[in-house]
Amino acid sequence: MGERCGWCGDDPLYVAYHDTEWGVPERDGRALWEKLILDGFQAGLSWITILRKRDNFRAAFEGFEPERIATWDEPEVLRLLGDEGIIRHRGKIEATIGNAQAYLDMGGADAFSGRMWSYVGGAPIVNDFATLAQVPAATPLSTQVSRDLKKAGFRFCGPTIVYAWMQACGLVNDHVIGCPARGPLAPPAQG
Repeated sequence: MGERCGWCGDDPLYVAYHDTEWGVPERDGRALWEKLILDGFQAGLSWITILRKRDNFRAAFEGFEPERIATWDEPEVLRLLGDEGIIRHRGKIEATIGNAQAYLDMGGADAFSGRMWSYVGGAPIVNDFATLAQVPAATPLSTQVSRDLKKAGFRFCGPTIVYAWMQACGLVNDHVIGCPARGPLAPPAQG
């Protein structure tokens, strides 16, 4: 058995996230949207910061229900700016409201999931990186997905954020070779 990806260190919360969630294919469109929003909040911060606040985010954003969030306005923005349990960034909060509207304009959960998974042909892209240094921060595909999301009205979804999101949601399997979490996530061999 090899060593797990080094980015999670030995923090028990981070290790559990790495071992049970990161890279596991997520097909639920609402969950994909939530994770994209959280990756947007992570911009400029470490992921462990978001992970430690994830339950607070879920409470503050009322379960990340896009249908509800899409109707929010200044009173909700002010409420969230006063919530010490989340990242209090007006631009990211306002982007979340706009991203909920864009998500609904795309057709909601099934349409969003279908569209995002279509970029990878419906199955995770499995990369063969031996070290973390080989894993890119962004790719031509994440640049294309970012561009398309922005055309659809999304914000805080640049190529680096999108690539991190694709990794987290299992559209891309970037567990390094030898990582115990890598094997179970890889699609079965074709042949």
